[in-house]
Amino acid sequence: MTALELSSAVAVVGTGTMGQGIAQVALVAGHPVRLYDAAPGRAKAAADAIGARLDRLVEKGRLTAEDRAAAGARLTPAESLAELAGCGLVVEAILEQLDVKQRLFQDLEEVVAEECLLATNTSSLSVTAIAGALRAPGRFVGLHFFNPAPLLPLVEVVSGFATEETAATRAYETAKTWGKTPVRCADTPGFIVNRIARPFYAEALRLYEERVADPATIDAVLRECGGFKMGPFELTDLIGQDVNEAVTRSVWESFFQDPKFTPSLAQRRLVESRRLGRKSGQGWYAYGDDAPRAEPHTAPPAQAPESVTVHGDLFPAEALTALMEEAGIRVGRGEGVPEYPGSIELPGGARLALADGTAADTDAEPTIHFDLALDYRAATRIALAPSSRVDEQSLNEAIGLFQALGKKVSVIGHTPGMIVARTVWMLVDFALDAVGREVADAEDIDTAMRLGVNYPLGPIAWGRRLTAYRVAEALDALHDEYPTGRYAPSQALRRQAVREEYS
Repeated sequence: MTALELSSAVAVVGTGTMGQGIAQVALVAGHPVRLYDAAPGRAKAAADAIGARLDRLVEKGRLTAEDRAAAGARLTPAESLAELAGCGLVVEAILEQLDVKQRLFQDLEEVVAEECLLATNTSSLSVTAIAGALRAPGRFVGLHFFNPAPLLPLVEVVSGFATEETAATRAYETAKTWGKTPVRCADTPGFIVNRIARPFYAEALRLYEERVADPATIDAVLRECGGFKMGPFELTDLIGQDVNEAVTRSVWESFFQDPKFTPSLAQRRLVESRRLGRKSGQGWYAYGDDAPRAEPHTAPPAQAPESVTVHGDLFPAEALTALMEEAGIRVGRGEGVPEYPGSIELPGGARLALADGTAADTDAEPTIHFDLALDYRAATRIALAPSSRVDEQSLNEAIGLFQALGKKVSVIGHTPGMIVARTVWMLVDFALDAVGREVADAEDIDTAMRLGVNYPLGPIAWGRRLTAYRVAEALDALHDEYPTGRYAPSQALRRQAVREEYS
């Protein structure tokens, strides 16, 4: 089935930020659009607000005056649901309450034609549950836009248990004609993005609760080493701590309190104190003209060693060998049987090893773990976690080594998996689990995570780079350290690891 024809009217019910954004997208694409809100006068006010935004697009040269005039002529505020009778698509963007949404769509069934597509923009409720109140749930689909809808390209097209393939396909193709990048997914708590993104927040909060590092340092390491555009603490301050915590709690409860989705007590306390982030002037950080800027922990300058010895395979940190040589550090190669994970032996006898999920204190020799980087050449910061056996001289050698490579260094508390590595391992695990459960295919998951939350690399692609075998091995080690089930590798990850090992 093809996309909705441009001559077919689109109705948007609910005229808040999301409703207005969706209406603007459909309007600019060329559809007649009808706005409805249960509160008198709001539809008219929303139409005026959309018109003002279109005027600004004309001022910026992004829309011609002729197209602006034509769009304005196609936009109609509706005073009753009955005025939506001739629409080919109705998108709901009202209060996130199941019974309210169900009543709305029951009323719409009495108004619109049988071929009209019904869609919800819900981000937290079950599409299946909303459709369960309908006589004809087959034409019901989720169309989850991201805020601001006119700017962000991603749309999750969610099929409920009873959604017919023709309805999902029409919704998908319509979103494409609107200039969006749609991805298909099954009706699961959090859909794609809000399900798979949980570890990005959860691991940072766990590290903070364990006092491994402060929020500014964790954010800086994930940005400057992991390649993420924003750290989780600054991002949740932007989203709103109450909003982010509510989504986390909703997904956790929807998965019957699965430990992999456990909310954070520290975030709960932040919400209870009404420190909600930017909107309240205080969250993890303080905001306002007089607010002090939180700075990450950065080690002072240290002397780099003249030479090091590399033992075994540094994969995926092999680029460090070339970087050290370029910095004028002599790199020798250890003798004997190659080992994995490899290590960098410092002159003082301590070894530098990539975080692998084990506790450095369990090693026989003094060990300093360094964190996973998206790109060791491009990274501007690295985190180091020394074991209790590491003396000050060896730690300074490690700090000086990475500083000689042009990196700022953050020394954090000893913790298995560190910051970037355990976050990425969990994202890979969640993504493969979603593929295994047929929530979405691998390509759509990577597309959703890159476009929906701006990740530098899709988690499936990151898993291929690291290999599922090594990700599973690292999570097994974390599970030994935290035997709660939180870090136990999913069956999908284990199966992929076995396929890779024997291929």
